[in-house]
Amino acid sequence: MAETTEILGIFDHGATAAAGARAVLDDGLGKVVAYSPVPDHALDQALHSKISPIRTVVLIGGILGCATGFLFPIYTVLDWPMITGGKPLISIPPFVVIAFELTILFAAVGGMASFLWLAGVPRMTGSGAPDERFTNDKTGISVTCRPADADAVRASLERHGAEEVKG
Repeated sequence: MAETTEILGIFDHGATAAAGARAVLDDGLGKVVAYSPVPDHALDQALHSKISPIRTVVLIGGILGCATGFLFPIYTVLDWPMITGGKPLISIPPFVVIAFELTILFAAVGGMASFLWLAGVPRMTGSGAPDERFTNDKTGISVTCRPADADAVRASLERHGAEEVKG
């Protein structure tokens, strides 16, 4: 396994951190991980963040909930028929309320579960941010690179406005 080194750049603003991350990635110098106290769209775009699959899970959960909301009452009515007033056993309008509620329930539970799973919550192992300032007011870029590229990474981060470069 190849030896790697980690270099940490500390930035005052997310936009300058995004420029630094983009430069490192464009030069192919290493793998970049960003740390920020608030969501930053500039960092997302610089790191080419993928669209979250949570929306697909919510859609699948909603479809399954709707199907369950119709199929379960239909099964129940067919298995235990209660004929009243000559009305048909399977009448869709009464089942719409159940289908609607289960659509919302399955979509919400699926979305929340997939969010927690993709976010890695709860984290049982590992460490926090490599610098306490990343949870307060600074934005950080951690670059994992080969030792031969370390000087180029440091220079690139400093050139793009890093206040401090560690490692």
